[in-house]
Amino acid sequence: MIERFLKQTSFTSQEDYIEHLEFIVPDHFNFAYDVMDRWAEEQPDKLALLWTNDEGECIRFSFADLREQSNRAASYFQQLGIGRGDMVMLILKRRYEFWIAMLALHKIGAVAIPATHMLTTHDIVYRNNRASIKAIICAGEEYIMQQVAGSRAESPTLKTLVSIGPKQAEGFHNWHEEWNQAPAFVRPSVPNDNDDTMLMYFTSGTSGEPKMVAHSFLYALGHLTTGVFWHNLAEDSIHLTVADTGWGKAVWGKMYGQWFAGAAVFVFDHEKFTADKILRQIERYRITSFCAPPTVYRFLIHEDFSHYDLSSLRYCCTAGEALNPAVFDRFKELTGISLMEGFGQTETTMTLGTMPWTTPKPGSMGLPNPQYEIDLIKPDGTSCEDGEKGEIVIRAEEGRLPLGLFKYYYRDEELTAKVWHDGLYHTGDVAWRDEDGYYWFEGRIDDVIKSSGYRIGPFEVESALMTHPAVVECAITGVPDEIRGMVVKATVVLHKDWKEKAGDALIKELQNHVKHVTAPYKYPRIIEFVDELPKTISGKIRRVEIREKDQRK
Repeated sequence: MIERFLKQTSFTSQEDYIEHLEFIVPDHFNFAYDVMDRWAEEQPDKLALLWTNDEGECIRFSFADLREQSNRAASYFQQLGIGRGDMVMLILKRRYEFWIAMLALHKIGAVAIPATHMLTTHDIVYRNNRASIKAIICAGEEYIMQQVAGSRAESPTLKTLVSIGPKQAEGFHNWHEEWNQAPAFVRPSVPNDNDDTMLMYFTSGTSGEPKMVAHSFLYALGHLTTGVFWHNLAEDSIHLTVADTGWGKAVWGKMYGQWFAGAAVFVFDHEKFTADKILRQIERYRITSFCAPPTVYRFLIHEDFSHYDLSSLRYCCTAGEALNPAVFDRFKELTGISLMEGFGQTETTMTLGTMPWTTPKPGSMGLPNPQYEIDLIKPDGTSCEDGEKGEIVIRAEEGRLPLGLFKYYYRDEELTAKVWHDGLYHTGDVAWRDEDGYYWFEGRIDDVIKSSGYRIGPFEVESALMTHPAVVECAITGVPDEIRGMVVKATVVLHKDWKEKAGDALIKELQNHVKHVTAPYKYPRIIEFVDELPKTISGKIRRVEIREKDQRK
């Protein structure tokens, strides 16, 4: 499959990758037709999607099944008046209908807008009106349908509501009752152009109102490197990425790149995450490849791995936020597998990563993906030398948009211009580069702490704290101080065996521990113990919420 889209399909070194990665970009590229339906022609019975849930139901979809069902859904959507360029919100949790709906929307050239099931009516109204959403397809659960239905009166563009069940409500179309009545699907003569908007995400940012990140149809092609190379997938792989369909990591790890490789995507539709549940699924379904944010690995390593048969597991990756080296070391000790880190944003595909032909450095984001031209720049706009901290930027000249980079923030020229100007896309993330070209995360620009003349990145202090056995999770923020300008504060979630010891003695122990692990000036002068950290929908720690809470005290 990938030979249709790459001049060279395998690489032996980073130098080989940099020199020879070259895409073949078809006209009117459409992932649903050019990849999924092609697999259905060549290997119709091959497993494409393996879905299970908390109740133990298990459904297997071949590539032929997905072609047939996405065609049926595409025809159904057309009957509902949905067509090219129409905005359609999907609130489908981890239900298998998400994948069918996504492919169907691609086939008719409509714009898919995945969203989390935790949205309130207020959130949905905001999204409906900002994006002129025409239809919402949602899981048939009471809370979700109440919030969706409640948004209708204040959403003039919203015309159609669809429930996939199990519950139905007045005003909602019944997907499973109606879609069988749709006529045979007729492929549009030109479903899309390459620069048409295919997918849009309302980002779960750490501050401000959600932004609308618009991606073209070539975004899917940009993820070829994510699945084939970073995840190191093959046709016999069964891949599990822990992600809800409401945020961008779902298509990073549960759709585009994985199906370029011909791998089977494994979906576990669970209500409440526990480390035990995930490990049991890996054991039961013989998962070969796994990807999750560092938060998940932090919980996994506290389980007793001797209780699970994880012998099928061959390759593991992580992304979403920086990985603490202590977690890397413990996971490798337990499994023998090195975690391969990657970095990107909702606005991009994988921009930095540790590829199979490279040696991971625990805690490093990896090396630049030559799909993008990556640089580090200082506040004055000049490039950083090795060892200097700067903002990660992507060089993107007008008319030469890298595959995978977003088009713009929809209906927000001011915000687009703020992050994308002078031929650069500004990620807002601060890092430094070592002499081998590996990048090391420091934090968001607004997370960097300036104390007594020192610039302290929160991640370096968090990594030091994470090496103490008492700490499950932590967040480092700055607190205003009359003498030092700011001092370092640690908000800490303790391991269950240490919670009874929370107090001044443990605070002193953690402070001394940081002083021994990293430069003493970085140690947290304030430590607060909490049951959980505030996080975005995508699982990233919301340091801004901790700062705001401290300011109100």
